[in-house]
Amino acid sequence: MTSDRTHRPHRVVVLALDGLLPFELGIPQRIFGRARDERGRRLYEVVTCSVRPPGPVQTDADFAILVENGPEALAGADTVVVPASYELGPVYEEGTLTEELAAALARIRPGTRLVAICTGGYVLAAAGHLDGRPATTHWASAAHFQRLFPKVRVDADVLFVDDGDVLTSAGVAAGIDLCVHIVRRDHGTAVANDVARRTVVPPYRDGGQAQYIERPVPDPQQSSTTNARAWALGRLQEPIQLRDMAEQEAMSVRTFTRKFREEVGVSPGQWLTRQRVERARHLLESTGLSVDQVAREAGFGTAQSMRQHLQAVLGVTPTAYRRTFRAELSTACGQ
Repeated sequence: MTSDRTHRPHRVVVLALDGLLPFELGIPQRIFGRARDERGRRLYEVVTCSVRPPGPVQTDADFAILVENGPEALAGADTVVVPASYELGPVYEEGTLTEELAAALARIRPGTRLVAICTGGYVLAAAGHLDGRPATTHWASAAHFQRLFPKVRVDADVLFVDDGDVLTSAGVAAGIDLCVHIVRRDHGTAVANDVARRTVVPPYRDGGQAQYIERPVPDPQQSSTTNARAWALGRLQEPIQLRDMAEQEAMSVRTFTRKFREEVGVSPGQWLTRQRVERARHLLESTGLSVDQVAREAGFGTAQSMRQHLQAVLGVTPTAYRRTFRAELSTACGQ
């Protein structure tokens, strides 16, 4: 563990463009700014900059914001975040960068992690950072995005895409999901869950979960599946049948399954597996339990079953995940 003198937070620079959405501009500060280590130290430093010298940047609302950093801030970034903007001009219309924006992006060091929220992906695509790579954006812009940038492998049906050093998300809430995902990737489940708790947002929504397209907002008077999900989360280590969850809401299995998918975006079985994978990740990160013990505590029953599910979701075995995560955490703490 590092001393206070050698501790250096990961520097996140948020690029504020004219026409930006104030809500999305605030997501990185809200999520990354809440992340702390076990000693209460900030894990990220969040800085906002403009493509111009310090000054006002117009939003899509009836007010401007005063940005105190110019494009030179991008040169010191470990991660650059580009939120959505409704005034991208030739970036949106022709897929080309303005001279001003190109000059600003040229300041970013090679190897810097790049993150786009919603239509911020147009900027990364116009700069060539998404060529040949998977990416997503808001479902309403996906077809236009694909026509404008045919080299990008656009997936309009997911909340976010993590392609290593380049990450993209759908709109608004999916930007929150992506930032919480990055905190989890950088510092583990416990830190990410603490950030989510403090921000009062779900600690995890799978990036592969479908975007909510043309689905009506549920009537609060109608029954939901909230109680069943809470009930299942309290007993993940036990066998849970679909009918058991349906009984918590006094619904038939068929009705419960339909309502669950409408509310959550995936089937009850997929959701339950995802929660067990998250539980296993947390135990592998934070305890010395054996793989067999973790499998039982997470509800997989056997190490072989857990190994198959972690391999499918994370692409690694439980042992490899524990070893890799602890090595990455040790490296991060040594910054």
